[in-house]
Amino acid sequence: MRIPLDYYRILGLPIQATAEQLQQAHRDRALQLPRREYSEAAIAARKQLLDEAYAVLSDPDQRQAYDANFLAKTYELEPDRPGTSSTTTPAESTDTSSDPYTPSVDIHDDQLVGALLILLELGEYELVLKLGRTYLGNNSSLKNGRFGEPDIVFADIILTVALACLELGREQWQQGQYENAAESLEAGQELLLREGLFATVRGEVQTDLYKLRPYRVLELLALPEESTTERRQGLRLLREMLQERGGIDGTSTDQSGLNVDDFLRFIQQLRSYLSAAEQQTLFEEEARRPSAVATYLAVYALLAQGFAQCEPALIRRAKLMLVRLGSRQDVHLEQAVCALLLGQTEEASRALELSHDYEPLAFIRENSQGSPDLLPGLCLYSERWLQEEVFPHFRDLAQQQVSLKDYFANEQVQAYLEELPNESPNSNGWAGSSKVETNGQSSSTRNAGQFSNGREVGSYSQPPATATRLQQSVESEPRVAPATRAVTTVSQLGQVGAEHTTPVPSNSVPVTPPSSQRPASGIVARDGNAHNSLRPAALDHSGPPPRERSRSQVANGLRVPEPEDLPPRRGGEATSTSAKKSKPILLFVLGLLGLAALGYLTTKAFGWATSALQDSRGPKLEANQPMISLDRPLIAVPDPEDTAQAAAGPLTKEAAQTVVQTWLSAKAAALGPNHATTQLNQILTDGALAQWQQQAEDDKGSNSHREYRHSIGSIDAVEMSDVDPNQARIDAEVSEAAAFYVNGQLDPSLSYTSESIRVRYTLVRRDGRWLIREMDVQ
Repeated sequence: MRIPLDYYRILGLPIQATAEQLQQAHRDRALQLPRREYSEAAIAARKQLLDEAYAVLSDPDQRQAYDANFLAKTYELEPDRPGTSSTTTPAESTDTSSDPYTPSVDIHDDQLVGALLILLELGEYELVLKLGRTYLGNNSSLKNGRFGEPDIVFADIILTVALACLELGREQWQQGQYENAAESLEAGQELLLREGLFATVRGEVQTDLYKLRPYRVLELLALPEESTTERRQGLRLLREMLQERGGIDGTSTDQSGLNVDDFLRFIQQLRSYLSAAEQQTLFEEEARRPSAVATYLAVYALLAQGFAQCEPALIRRAKLMLVRLGSRQDVHLEQAVCALLLGQTEEASRALELSHDYEPLAFIRENSQGSPDLLPGLCLYSERWLQEEVFPHFRDLAQQQVSLKDYFANEQVQAYLEELPNESPNSNGWAGSSKVETNGQSSSTRNAGQFSNGREVGSYSQPPATATRLQQSVESEPRVAPATRAVTTVSQLGQVGAEHTTPVPSNSVPVTPPSSQRPASGIVARDGNAHNSLRPAALDHSGPPPRERSRSQVANGLRVPEPEDLPPRRGGEATSTSAKKSKPILLFVLGLLGLAALGYLTTKAFGWATSALQDSRGPKLEANQPMISLDRPLIAVPDPEDTAQAAAGPLTKEAAQTVVQTWLSAKAAALGPNHATTQLNQILTDGALAQWQQQAEDDKGSNSHREYRHSIGSIDAVEMSDVDPNQARIDAEVSEAAAFYVNGQLDPSLSYTSESIRVRYTLVRRDGRWLIREMDVQ
């Protein structure tokens, strides 16, 4: 039989090769053995073909005759032209050598597997597939032993075809043909699975399919909207990856080779290929795991879709989802935008007061000059933020123009805002960092009961602003360039305090083709802005309050506001009025105390008289009296010296366990249905105490609560400060699950199942008690 090869190609040489080159090529090819899965018969057949090619080309006379025939065949004209001849014998050739102008050589039947192996080594993958499948489809020619031992030959051909599929898939992968690559790999895998052969090769194919998956997702999702089936396939592959990883910020593996950082950048890259509705469905599902990143992305999708479609109900859902993030991260700027779009201007102002994003705040204040509030600046900022940082991440909104004026003029929006029930400023779960680091000193952050632009908020509720009022603010806003967005990015969720983000290289193509046969490590985000880069997020389920994002005195070129820069407290009249009212109250309290003392003395006197009368009659003991010994107390009374010594001594592991358990119990009570905050004072101090008291107040105002299930896995470390014996640190593993209820109804999107995390608690000892001052998720 004849195969479409020539002796020069068998040795991997050009026709001009010298005798020395022929000898070296033959030696090298003979030493380069094929994969160990091949049979001895296949390896021997390959060597026979190498030896035959070298024997012909190393003999000058044979080589001259072969070259003449080879050149005539290569450059010969059409058969019907004069001077042409053909040396092929189609009856003896393989199916693929029907082209009379393709060089070919005669081989013995038992050399077929060797010839296929050489074609594979030469990169003729499609030719190998065509030839190999021909013989696999006609098993009768193999079973009669024509090509050698049937079982051995069959296995060798299966292996060669599977390897051709593997290499062809890798070649197509390098060329950016990701779906074609997947089809080639899946064909090889299916063949091996069907025959139950070569598990090692099957593993290699499966590994490449896993690594190829991110590229396929991007290629499929980038197709036009009309390609419904293909885009649905892309979403299915994406959900498989998310399931295997345990979520967007999960730590399990999907075998793609992407670590947490790479995968977050991959998610950021594919967002521009998804519509707002697709992102809303996807990320709301992922937020239920729970996932801080998915919750934040779901908020973006709800905001974008709610604004674009003039559906404030979606924006209100986004606002509720921010409640959970607000307890761990500074998302007050997003909360302010949500409140604005819902016409809740007082809540928007209060959220701005709690925000630590100073650059946007400076922009908002600058563009609100001459106005009694920050509404004009916030309107301008919100419009620009939606246009430049929200809409571009949705394929159906990227080219759409943002107009707050048109949004508030919409009749559907007006009707919803007018019917929206009044909500107190505390009803939306504003919760932020408890302090700001300024020159290394911590200062308490103004809470909800403080002031917004010189006006006290938190003591009353204001109805939502009408669409007309907001339209006037929009129309009167100055048109200047907005400040750079400094709002919380997805990368900061769960890493409270992290200031750094990794810039993502720009890329105009869907994916970056791999430089080698390994995929996905080259995937980068299309958006080159640092604020859009994604970093790993470790969601804190144990409930430590958010660490404030520490800032130096100069942050991003802007001076961090000092206390004197903040709006002044207008409380003079309230203080004097309160002093006038305090006098009659004090007299009333003193009167009550006097009556109580008189009653106590009367009761004691009556008791003494009764006791004296009973003594005169003799003692009367009842049966079953407790066995009380007069030489020792009923209960162990601690020695005052021992107590003082323990209070002043180092923190033990048992005491650390008690501290953590006390905190978890206090948290469950404060954020539970009764919102009992009394226990917080017994375990928290400084900023942590103010933070969680505010969180409990916010939940109570929004008619929401949480039902927790806590457990302490272990106390891993207890360390005392080398400088101050009244300071210590606890490293503990804590598990927490929570069911979140709003208006008595369970909200699955804000609830989460049990998950173990490591938390570091910073403690301070005051009045003989260890109190938690700060918490940090490791």
